[in-house]
Amino acid sequence: MNPVWHGTSAWKAPWREANQVTVNIGGLSFQPVSEGPIILGTTKGGWVYGGQRPSFEARLPMFFALEHPLTSSEVGSVLGIQNEGADSAMETLTSFDLHELADNLAKTEAFKLFLATNQGEWELRAPTEAEWRQGHAQKVIQLNSGLTERLADGPASNYRGAMMDGRPRPNELLGPASSQAAAIAVHPRKPSVIAVTSVPLERPLPNVVARLVLSPVRTGTPLRVPENTDLWANVRSEVFWTTVLGIIPSFLIPVMRGMSAYATEGWVNLLFGGLCAGFFTGAIWRPRRSVLTYEGAAQFFEDSPSDSQ
Repeated sequence: MNPVWHGTSAWKAPWREANQVTVNIGGLSFQPVSEGPIILGTTKGGWVYGGQRPSFEARLPMFFALEHPLTSSEVGSVLGIQNEGADSAMETLTSFDLHELADNLAKTEAFKLFLATNQGEWELRAPTEAEWRQGHAQKVIQLNSGLTERLADGPASNYRGAMMDGRPRPNELLGPASSQAAAIAVHPRKPSVIAVTSVPLERPLPNVVARLVLSPVRTGTPLRVPENTDLWANVRSEVFWTTVLGIIPSFLIPVMRGMSAYATEGWVNLLFGGLCAGFFTGAIWRPRRSVLTYEGAAQFFEDSPSDSQ
């Protein structure tokens, strides 16, 4: 059953009526995460933050998530094997192993019963970044400091092209990056610092763990963050702030120090110095950018149908 659109201001999902209780499948307890919006990315304007922009609103349906990463005993129980380190998070799981685990759980009677009693199609997989952050914000998803967790998304250099309904972002990269998966990491000493990175699909790494979510399948054409940006608006802004913060002060300083002649004779050096100052200020500060709302993105594609391909 597909999402029902009512213009750009309302979106109704058929999964809203799913039972918001703990779901037990194959000995794993999936906790409910309430539907709602989540803001991803940053509004900071400095170019060092370019990989975290644009900031956008994702709207997620209700889903279910494991509270903690999978342990060796949980994986062994599902696969019918005995693993060592029973109560510790399993660091030898690859993305392919996680798919195999999800396939095994999908064959259980508990999963079939869940499908029979809840509307729509559901799938077991790793969480997307939007789902992970939503679950973490609601204190359902927990990840210890120093650990990195595999996500269902493909890696990306920024949020352009990101899915705005929380479905997995496909891997659209070529070369070595095509065999990577996005991952989310918690700083070893600062639990509030969370960053997105990438890990190999087929190779386990130390301190890299995984979990499963039970999430509704989103079908139909996804609403994505636009790939293009307003280039000329960015150029105008950069010229303005480089002039105000770099070039003008570069010429004013010798004038205010009684060296007006140098402001005309050494204008080349002053201009170059002003451009350098403007460049370095742009690295750490520029005015904050706006957050791309769900309705705003939908309106963008309605107004520019050719850009939605």
